[in-house]
Amino acid sequence: MPGCCAQTHPGLRRTNNEDSYCARPDLGLFAVADGLGGHAGGELASRIAVQALAAVIAGTVDPVEAAQHNIRAAGGDAEALLLDAVALAQVRLSHAEAEDAALRGMATTIAAVLLDGWSPGGGRDAVVAHVGDSRVYLMRAGGLTQLTRDHSWVEEQVRAGLLARDAAAAHPWRSLITRAVSAADDEVQPELSRVTLSPGDRLLLCSDGLSSVIADEQIASVLGQELEADAAETICESLVHMANLAGGPDNITVIVVTL
Repeated sequence: MPGCCAQTHPGLRRTNNEDSYCARPDLGLFAVADGLGGHAGGELASRIAVQALAAVIAGTVDPVEAAQHNIRAAGGDAEALLLDAVALAQVRLSHAEAEDAALRGMATTIAAVLLDGWSPGGGRDAVVAHVGDSRVYLMRAGGLTQLTRDHSWVEEQVRAGLLARDAAAAHPWRSLITRAVSAADDEVQPELSRVTLSPGDRLLLCSDGLSSVIADEQIASVLGQELEADAAETICESLVHMANLAGGPDNITVIVVTL
């Protein structure tokens, strides 16, 4: 079972925390969700999302609900299960919004990793799914790679060659996302990718409360620390502390998984 630590913090400028996370080494499931919609709406949206993910992967969805929404049985194809989980999150958001008009417009990002069997040499296959600008990074042999691509306006401008990467980091619209899990979308399509992990690899899942204020180079310096398994929580604490030292303008959530 992989080593894992997780931590969430409201930051220094928010009174509430709209982030939620799921860290379930027993299921091979790790996820971060950053709620949108303000106060109760954002908190509920992110919580609904991670609960839906865990329920689908664990196979604990009520049979009637599973039949109504064509949720496949746990233990099947990882990509299909993650698609089902995001779809279920969207359905549950719609139901919650229909019951309370004050929640109208709530939404959430999702960044998730689902371990999916063993690879030669003792590694693990994994599927990454994401919607929005919460991120998944891979630290391997001293090098940091971002496994997700932000669904944001500035990222689209950078990829189109209309905005420099350095300028994007300071752009006033850098928090404007172009895809989220919400009741407004009938079919939310998460972006999926598959990665083979090797022993010693380290994954970081985080909300933009970290990535928007801490450069990748700084993240890499912390993730690359050689620590005993029982001291891995120090990495999470260090990342959250760094984000708060940088002003802590948003909620901060981090999950670190070590293979």
